[in-house]
Amino acid sequence: MSLFIIGSSNTDLVIYLERIPKIGETVIGGESKVVFGGKGANQAVASKLAGADLKFITQLGNDTFGKNLKTYFKGLELEEKYILTDKNNHSGIAQIFVSKKGENSIAVASGSNGTLSFNKLKPFLDEIAKASLVLIQFEIPMETIVSIINFCNKSGVKVLVNPAPAVQLSDDLLKKIWMITPNETELEILTGVTITDEESILIAANKILDQGVEHCIVTLGEKGSIWVSLSGSYRYKVPKVKALDSTAAGDVFNGYLAYGITKGFSFKKAISFSHAAASISVTIKGAQTSIPSKKDVKLFLKEHQIIEEKII
Repeated sequence: MSLFIIGSSNTDLVIYLERIPKIGETVIGGESKVVFGGKGANQAVASKLAGADLKFITQLGNDTFGKNLKTYFKGLELEEKYILTDKNNHSGIAQIFVSKKGENSIAVASGSNGTLSFNKLKPFLDEIAKASLVLIQFEIPMETIVSIINFCNKSGVKVLVNPAPAVQLSDDLLKKIWMITPNETELEILTGVTITDEESILIAANKILDQGVEHCIVTLGEKGSIWVSLSGSYRYKVPKVKALDSTAAGDVFNGYLAYGITKGFSFKKAISFSHAAASISVTIKGAQTSIPSKKDVKLFLKEHQIIEEKII
């Protein structure tokens, strides 16, 4: 079963600090790294390392950052024809602060990600129409996102949406989405429901289902997740790990989730696999540098348990 991921690629300029600076404050003494990131690329690399039959569409700038990313993607055996170039804009850049506690603060200059229009995807539409699943995020233009969802809906292709960075979605668009994976903040923005506890999460998630979405998985960081669907609601509890950097944890979760779905895993197995991958990723610094292999995930699951509980 084939998977298309359409989304952003960035070069992350990361600074590790005792704490994240406040507005107007300069904090000195942090370690710095340059690593590859972007929500689309993070999710694509996670799916690729998991073993997905993957095609990743993204757009880079005609600059050093873009050329380095192209070389990197080639090394991962991501097909070059899907890696587009905008000759008039720089590649996407993200400035990331990471605290000693593993918290992060991120600023993004979209560059070539912001000019990835639906028109540029037209050469690939016949292939996309035959995909088993399309995974998208919100670091490319919203007009492109809407067009992708509408096209997949007409073509009978399931769409998995990771709504980050979060924006409000119309009722008409929501009913065309098969699965959505917001965190608590994104869930609030999507529904207008103030999230304070499990009860409010269930109210908000069911509100999304009422709009026509079949599956809503609310990711809760170290608290696991809650999966709500027409067949019931389940909470997933994850083992405690020592977090160093949570930068790409959500992307790792979504990338592995897309892999599990296209491989025909049960939802329980797909979600558990995704949590295991995300749990490993927060113990390693960086975005794509923190993405574990399928072998590492399997070893983690042998030593740790992801607990599924039905919510009454």
